[in-house]
Amino acid sequence: MNDRGNRVLRLDALARVEGEAALHLRVEGDTVAETRLRIYEPPRFFEAFLTGRGHTEPPDITARICGICPVAYQMSACRAIENACGVTVDGPLAELRRLLYCGEWIESHTLHIYLLHAPDFLGRADVVELARDQRAAVERGLRLKQAGNAIVEQLGGRPIHPVNVRVGGFYRTPGREELRPLAERLRQAREDALGTVRWAAAFDFPDAVCDHDLFALRDPGRYPIDSGTPAVLAAQGQDPALREFPLADFEQHVQEGQVPHSTARTAALDGRRHLTGPLARYAINGRWLHPVAAEAARDAGLGDPLTGAVCDNPFRSIVVRAVEVVQAIEEALRIIGGYERPPRPAVEVPPRHAAGTGATEAPRGLLYHRYALTEDGTITEARIVPPTAQNQTAIEEDVRKAVQARLDTAGPAAGDEELTHLCERAIRNHDPCISCAAHFLDVTVEHT
Repeated sequence: MNDRGNRVLRLDALARVEGEAALHLRVEGDTVAETRLRIYEPPRFFEAFLTGRGHTEPPDITARICGICPVAYQMSACRAIENACGVTVDGPLAELRRLLYCGEWIESHTLHIYLLHAPDFLGRADVVELARDQRAAVERGLRLKQAGNAIVEQLGGRPIHPVNVRVGGFYRTPGREELRPLAERLRQAREDALGTVRWAAAFDFPDAVCDHDLFALRDPGRYPIDSGTPAVLAAQGQDPALREFPLADFEQHVQEGQVPHSTARTAALDGRRHLTGPLARYAINGRWLHPVAAEAARDAGLGDPLTGAVCDNPFRSIVVRAVEVVQAIEEALRIIGGYERPPRPAVEVPPRHAAGTGATEAPRGLLYHRYALTEDGTITEARIVPPTAQNQTAIEEDVRKAVQARLDTAGPAAGDEELTHLCERAIRNHDPCISCAAHFLDVTVEHT
C-alpha cells in the first residue's frame, strides 16, 4: 500500500479451477466499486465449426468442448437434433443415456469436491497437501471418481470424450450381465458418497447469502439430469411462485450479451441476474431426491428438501454437490437394476428442414443447445449456452459481496493475500468451467 492508500493486488494464476480468467476489483475507500471476471481465453468458435456439418456430427464435435463434462454436451446436442427431426428416444435407450449422465455427475462432482474445493475449507494449498494428513478422505474421493469414470467408460467406450454416443442412442448397448460389475462397484461407492456428505457438512462455512434468481430444469417426479422444463425460482424477497416456460422459448427469456472484459458471452434471465447449478437444482427439485439422498441432505443441515428447503449460502454448494453424488449413485443403481437390453442400439433419426432445442443439467448447471437443419440434415445455425457463461454475472456479484463483507469488518486490515484467497474461494463455489464459457485467475484490486 502506498502513501495515498492505493493498492493493486495481482494473482497471476488461480489454481483449482478449469480454465483461465482474470478478476479485476476496484475499491474506492472501503467500498468495492467494480468487479469484473475477465475470461480472456480466445473464443473457441464451436458454433461456427458446427455450421455446414451433418446432423449426426454434433455429439462427437461438442464433446470436445470439455474434458470434464463431455456427456452433458453430447446429451444436449442429441436432444436438440432429435427434437428438430421429430424423434423421441425413450425406454431402455433413454435410461442408458441417463445412466451415462449419472457417471459424469459422479466423477465431475467428486473431482470438484476433493481435488478443487475442499482444500479451501481445510487450509491446504491443494489436494497433494491435503492427502498428507487426510489420506483416507482423499482415497475415498478417488474411489468415487473412479466409479463414475467406470460408468462413462462402460457405456461411452472411454472415460473422456466418449465415442459410443450417437444421435438416436448408441453404437452399441451393453448386455445386462455387463452392467453387473458396475452395480457392485456403485453399492460400495454409496458408502463413500454418504461419507463425503458427512465430511463436507463439517467444514466451517463463511456466512453468505445468494440473492440471484435460481434457474434449473424441472422434471416432476424425478431429480432432473437429462431432461425437463426450464423453471425459475426468484431471489428471496421477490415473487415466491415458481414459474416455468417452454424450452422452445429459452432464447426469449435468456438474453445473451457481450461485455468488453470477457470473451465469453454473459446472460440475463428476463433482464435479471441468475444462477444455475446445484443450488438451483436443489431449491427447485429437492422434493424428488431419492430417500437416501434426501436423508443425507437433512443430516447435513441443508433443511428438508421434501418441503422445498433452499440452500442460499454459495459456500455450502460443496455439500449440495455431495448430496447430488449420492443421488446419482442411487439413480444409477435403479437403472441398472431394471435394465433390459433394447432390441436395437439406436432409433433412426432422418433429417428434415426444421430447428430443434435440447437442454440437460450439466454438473455445473443448465446447458442449452439449438440447431437449425436443412432437408438433407446440414446444420445452418448452432447455438450453445453453457452454464458458466450464464453464471458469470452471479459469480462477479458473489465476489463483490464477499470482499465487501470482509472490508466492512476488517477495513484496511484485510491484506492482499487474504482478499485474494477470498476471491478464489467465492469463484470456486460455482465450479466454473471457464473453457466451456469461451481458464487460473489474475486478480487486480485497485484502491482509489
